[in-house]
Amino acid sequence: MMRTTLDLPEELLLEAMSVSHIKTKTKVITLALQELIRKSELSELKKFKGKIDLDIDLDVIRDRS
Repeated sequence: MMRTTLDLPEELLLEAMSVSHIKTKTKVITLALQELIRKSELSELKKFKGKIDLDIDLDVIRDRS
């Protein structure tokens, strides 16, 4: 864990806390950072769309006869 001092727009922070129903500043900032990383990782994965043949039969996976 790292302690740091940040200058953040209070209205932005309060709105993020309100829409996420998170009650602490630390938790809402942590969530925001996690979401930023998740979106970045998803963006990287999208580069492979249509380029990898996984040879998957969804009927077999879903146990359909």
